[in-house]
Amino acid sequence: MKIQELYEKLVSVFGTGIVKKDEPMSRHTLTKMGGNADVFVTPETYEQVAEILEVQREYDVPCMLLGNGSNLIVRDGGIRGLVMHFKHLSSVTVEGTQVTAQGGADIKEASRAALDYELTGLEFACGIPGTIGGAMVMNAGAYGGEVKDVIDHVIAATPEGNIITLQKEELELDYRKSIIAKKNYIVLEAVFQLVEGERSAIKEKMEDLTFQRESKQPLEYPSVGSVFKRPPGYFAGKLIQDSGLQGKGYGDAEVSTKHAGFIVNKGKATATDYLRTIEMVQKTVKDNFGVDLELEAKVVGEAAKEVR
Repeated sequence: MKIQELYEKLVSVFGTGIVKKDEPMSRHTLTKMGGNADVFVTPETYEQVAEILEVQREYDVPCMLLGNGSNLIVRDGGIRGLVMHFKHLSSVTVEGTQVTAQGGADIKEASRAALDYELTGLEFACGIPGTIGGAMVMNAGAYGGEVKDVIDHVIAATPEGNIITLQKEELELDYRKSIIAKKNYIVLEAVFQLVEGERSAIKEKMEDLTFQRESKQPLEYPSVGSVFKRPPGYFAGKLIQDSGLQGKGYGDAEVSTKHAGFIVNKGKATATDYLRTIEMVQKTVKDNFGVDLELEAKVVGEAAKEVR
C-alpha cells in the first residue's frame, strides 16, 4: 500500500514521463538480469533529486541510486522501494583544464572529452564500464590510475536531500572506498582537474589500454565485470583458473574461459544462477588455497519467491 501511495505521489508531482512502476531491472544492468523495481524514477534536475528524496523520506521506503548497472547484481525478486536513475543527468563539459561530468555520465565519456580537449590524466578510465557516480563511490581505477589521482571536487546530495560540495581531501578515497559510500551520498557531478597534453600521446595511450582490455576480457557476453576484489598477495583470476573452474557454472552463468575473474551470462542466466556460480567459486578457492574471495560486485534486491 505504501509503495502505491509513493508512486501516486511521485506521479502527481513529476508525471509519468519520469516515474515508472514495476520496472524490470534486467533492462538496466550489464548482466541483463534482475527482477523488477517497485518504483523507478529518472530525475532531470538536481532540484528534482532533492524533491524525490523528500518524498522518499515522507513514505519511509528504501532508495537506491542506479548507475549504468555495471558492478551490480540484482536478485531475481527485484528491488523493494525506490530506484533512482540519472539517465537525464549525464552531461560532460570542459572548461580550461577541468572536466565536469554529471553523476549519470559514463566515465568513459569524460575520458573521451578530455582527449577532445587535449587533456591528460583520465586515460585510465577509457574502458571502465561505469558512471561518474559509481566511479566516485568506489574510487574506480584501472591500469595504474585511480579517480583519486584526478578528482578536484564533487557535488552530492545527502540522504536528507541537502546538496553539498566535497573537496578532494573530504572524499576519503581509498581502494574501492569513499566517504560517498560510507554516508550514502548521491553524486550529482564531479569535477576533474587535468593537465594539458599532446593529443597524439593521449590517443595512443587510450588505444593501447582499450586493446589490453578487449583482448583479455570477455566483453562479448554480459557480465558484472570483475567479480572479486584482489585478495592480499594473490590475483583472484589466477586462483580461480588454477582451481580448474573456467567454463563451469550454473544455468547460463559461467566462469569465463577468456578471463577467470569474470562470470558471464551465456544467454538466459538468472541472478540465482549467477550467485550460485559465485558461491561455488568462493568455496572451491577456499578449499584449494585457503583464500577468501571477497565480492567486488554489489548484490541488491530480494530472492525470487518459490513457486509451489
